[in-house]
Amino acid sequence: MAKEQGRKLVAQNKKARHDYLIEDTYEAGMVLQGTEVKSLREGRASLVDGFVDIDRGEAWLHGVHIPEYTQGTWTNHSARRKRKLLLNRVEIDKIERRVSEKGLAVVPLAIYFLDGRAKVEIALGKGKKSWDKRHALAERQAGREIEQAVGRRAKGMRD
Repeated sequence: MAKEQGRKLVAQNKKARHDYLIEDTYEAGMVLQGTEVKSLREGRASLVDGFVDIDRGEAWLHGVHIPEYTQGTWTNHSARRKRKLLLNRVEIDKIERRVSEKGLAVVPLAIYFLDGRAKVEIALGKGKKSWDKRHALAERQAGREIEQAVGRRAKGMRD
C-alpha cells in the first residue's frame, strides 16, 4: 500500500472562527487509539464543543467527538475521551503563558491527515462579543455585494 501524501481534511470547526478572534495557530499531533484512526479515516469527527486544556505541562484536547468505529469490537474507544496533544515544550509554555496573561481560549480549528498522520490545528482566540459578530457578518456581506457588482459590470450588465 502506498503512503498517503498531502493534506486530507477530516473535520473543521467553522463556528470557532465566528465566535473567536483568532490570534495564533499551532499544528499538533494527537495520541490516538487504533479505532479512532479508522473512524477518522472514514471522515467522522465533530469539533463543535472542543477545547484545549494545559495540565501539568501537557496539552489535552477535550470535548472532541470521534464516534466509535462501526466494525470495532470490545477494543473500541469512548467517543468523547480526552486526547493528549503532541507539541514542543516551548509551544506549550508559550500557549500556557498567553492563556493565563491575556485570558485567551485555545480551540481546535480542524482535524486532518498530513502525510498519513493525524493532526489537529489549534488556535489561541479571544472571544468575540455579539456586536463584533454582527460587524463581521456585515463586512462579509458588503464584500460579497461588491464582488457581485464588479462581476456584473465586467460582463456588461447593469446594476
